Amino acid sequence: MQRTRQHSLDTLRGLTLISMIAFHGCWDLVYLYGRNWDWYRSFGAYVWQQSICWTFILLSGYCWQMGRNPMKRGLMAFFGGAVVSAVTLVIMPEEPILFGVLTFLGTAALLTIPLHSLFQRIPAKAGVIGSFALFFLLRNVNIGYLGFEKIRFCKLPISWYRNLFTAFLGFPAPSFISSDYFSLLPWLFLFWTGYFLYRLALPERIPINIKLPVISWMGRYSLVVYLLHQPILYVLCELFA
Repeated sequence: MQRTRQHSLDTLRGLTLISMIAFHGCWDLVYLYGRNWDWYRSFGAYVWQQSICWTFILLSGYCWQMGRNPMKRGLMAFFGGAVVSAVTLVIMPEEPILFGVLTFLGTAALLTIPLHSLFQRIPAKAGVIGSFALFFLLRNVNIGYLGFEKIRFCKLPISWYRNLFTAFLGFPAPSFISSDYFSLLPWLFLFWTGYFLYRLALPERIPINIKLPVISWMGRYSLVVYLLHQPILYVLCELFA
């Protein structure tokens, strides 16, 4: 496994964290403090949100093979997600976070451990193409279809959308509510796309290694930043909103 710190990855993660913090700050102002901002409900804001989660998930899959202890990292992310879920259920039960991005990233990292030796036998290019094709096919499973965004191939059985367990897999019941929802399907295949990309674009092949003050530090300690950013945003909103 790679031992040299790749600051460019920290920098990219840090820049994505800044984008995420800005997006969540806007969310707080619109949905918690009632600010009327129609653009935030537009397609442009959706693209902004998707750019953040796609980057985080691809980076997490890419970096999986670089860590010394993927089980520890997976468990930290999973239990960090559990803390977020517990806090939001108590503080804002009308807008809880169930199966949020931390829960997903932890689960994806843990599921990859027993599959790692099998994945090593799959050619990297085939792994990237196959994983992303499955992500593309399954992108709309949360809303009851196979397909990607506005492209819908076929409707899935309603009986699959039943309870919390099916929501965890990717088939939420109509009554399911979560303000940050990342189920195993389809996102696991985007994570694995990043996993196979690692072998196509090994970090040592990247000619530059950019380290930026503060931003790279944020990327290196992304879990801590993620857990702290919303409480800080709430305090700032209370002070200035």
